Amino acid sequence: MLRKMKTLLTAMALTAATVAGAADIKELNFGIIATEKAGAMKQMWEPFLEDMTKSIGIKVNGFYATDYAGVIEAQRFNKVQVAWYGNKAAIDAVDRSQGEVFAQFVDLDGTPGYYSYLITHKDSPIKNLDQVLKNGKEYTFGIGDPSSTSGTLVPTYYVFSLNKLDPKTHFKVTRSSNHEGNFLAVLNKQVDVATSNSEMTEKVKEKTPEKMEQIRILWTSPLIPRDPLVWRKDLPSDVKKKVQDFVTGYGKNEREKEILKNMYRLAGFKASTDAQLIPIRQLELFKDRMKFEGDVNMAASEKQAKLADIDAKLAILAKSK
Repeated sequence: MLRKMKTLLTAMALTAATVAGAADIKELNFGIIATEKAGAMKQMWEPFLEDMTKSIGIKVNGFYATDYAGVIEAQRFNKVQVAWYGNKAAIDAVDRSQGEVFAQFVDLDGTPGYYSYLITHKDSPIKNLDQVLKNGKEYTFGIGDPSSTSGTLVPTYYVFSLNKLDPKTHFKVTRSSNHEGNFLAVLNKQVDVATSNSEMTEKVKEKTPEKMEQIRILWTSPLIPRDPLVWRKDLPSDVKKKVQDFVTGYGKNEREKEILKNMYRLAGFKASTDAQLIPIRQLELFKDRMKFEGDVNMAASEKQAKLADIDAKLAILAKSK
């Protein structure tokens, strides 16, 4: 009886703490990944965050880190409670930072995703992907942030891993930057080839079409699911409801539609879950499998164990779809 009473009191205390926590939350920090310079990101996101503040009755602050890892770590230590990520970064946030996907971008054109590109300058002698694969040591290469889906994961797998190449060693020089940095590096002929994506190119085409005319697309990826929004699982349920209701209902008038259009040409957001990360998790595992399979220095028993572990994880993901 005493044990049951203690359990009941503990449960009551936790419930009270949750309710108090909801009432005590005065501010939320919203993490914005660094695809461009902080000033440009603030200009795009602040009107949306100001509207969120008014709608949910809690002040929402933009958190602009210099790289993806900064937002992931901030969410891990509860310095950020809600964040925008690419799918690859969202996996880290879900696995390491108490994250949970609750919404997904909806494209202005109604497409369910976007594309990763390899680009070069139109004046470049590089005319096709085959030249990039055969003559890497002649070229400088711009890759994305290590946690970028379209800037790193997708091109690394489809362009390089499937051709048994490593982008870190395949080129004369490899440098990492955000999407804007890589696009400008190609435009200014500072690198020969770089990763980009359809979000960046559509934005450039709309605002400065003459710049896009200077770019040649060498490779286009399969469709990538649109980016997720991720909150910390331990946010009070009533705060979660306010945030999700605001996000999924945003874009109801012309002013809001214009704000969304400036945020990577969005039409709005739809409810989502961690399940949208499954295809990206599979890509990560496929990439690891190919790396271990091709490692001639790894002991056979160790290789077999690692491959079996990956295959088991892939099987679980296949059942989760």
